[in-house]
Amino acid sequence: MLGLYHFFLAWLGAVVYRFPSREIFVIGVTGTNGKTTTVELLAYILEKAGQKVAVSSSLRHGAAAMTMPGRFFLQRFLRQAVANGCQTAIVEVTSQGVLQNRHRFINWGAAVFTNLSAEHIEAHGSFEKYLETKLKFIGYAAKQGAKIFINKDDRNARYVIEAAPDPILYGKSELPSQLLGDFNKYNVGAAKAVAEALGINEEIIKKAVAEFSGVPGRMEFIQKEPFAVVIDYAVTPDALRNVYQTLRRNPKSHPPAGGLNPKLICVFGACGGGRDRWKRPELGKIAAQYCDQIILTNEDPYDEQPEQIIEEIASGCSQVLKIIDRREAIEKAINLAKPGDTVIITGKGSEKWIHLANGEKILWSDKETVLAIINKV
Repeated sequence: MLGLYHFFLAWLGAVVYRFPSREIFVIGVTGTNGKTTTVELLAYILEKAGQKVAVSSSLRHGAAAMTMPGRFFLQRFLRQAVANGCQTAIVEVTSQGVLQNRHRFINWGAAVFTNLSAEHIEAHGSFEKYLETKLKFIGYAAKQGAKIFINKDDRNARYVIEAAPDPILYGKSELPSQLLGDFNKYNVGAAKAVAEALGINEEIIKKAVAEFSGVPGRMEFIQKEPFAVVIDYAVTPDALRNVYQTLRRNPKSHPPAGGLNPKLICVFGACGGGRDRWKRPELGKIAAQYCDQIILTNEDPYDEQPEQIIEEIASGCSQVLKIIDRREAIEKAINLAKPGDTVIITGKGSEKWIHLANGEKILWSDKETVLAIINKV
């Protein structure tokens, strides 16, 4: 019955807003990680090519609130895009959005699969069901004749390929880019593949990729000297590992300093509300593998006790500092940093709120907090 309810709402939203996707080219981007960067980079390329583009992403709507908006919101967004003369709309498509049929009654012109790793397991019941939900979107778009773009190097790519006849496969792009890390090369590869398929000039693509400075809250350097301070949204094990590996390898963020051994100091927590409790010890293990100093702190506890969340993370690592107050935790990390070190703060990125129990929330910004501490120091 719940499925029919969501299906009906999806249909009603399309009817109320007169099926706007029939009048605009809609691109959906799905996957566990990389959606926002891919969406924003692709939008930047298309805009540089002279197109007017509408974007629905966690950056625009706020990831903690809802990456893929509700049916009426999404259909209204598409209708407004048409009214504003946009030629293309790019939408982040989440598994939870697909579960609620938010992808239905939209004419998808293209669909992009970035990657898939364990996430939202409690919400879906198993990884297999999580994968199945992603495949529902790809299959739905494919049946509409959409061009399907698949990261050929992802370990689950074969399942996605089976759901999409004649997909366009892409891999890492070596185009010059300001985006750090191998994982971002795949995001560039996805955006490049879609832009090429849409007939965008190669020189425009190259220039746009080189100019694109990144997404707020995604591998964003707040400071580079005398030590680096970086914020990132990473909340999944794979995303956290990618961030740590990149900072370890990047000489600009982690340079030798007078013969000293530069340190990687990390600050993070985990989302509460019963969300993916299985991954908390895994996050701790990954931090222990890459970081010299680990500081565990509050993130979005919802109805859970922050202390309990931190203890579950700490079960995967040892020799950690536990500081519930997020501002105090960040300040401690900055005070510990020496020239050449890197402080990496993950879990919030550019999010503007810390979510508490009973729908309560407090205004928050990792970036503004870092700047206030640095300026005070």
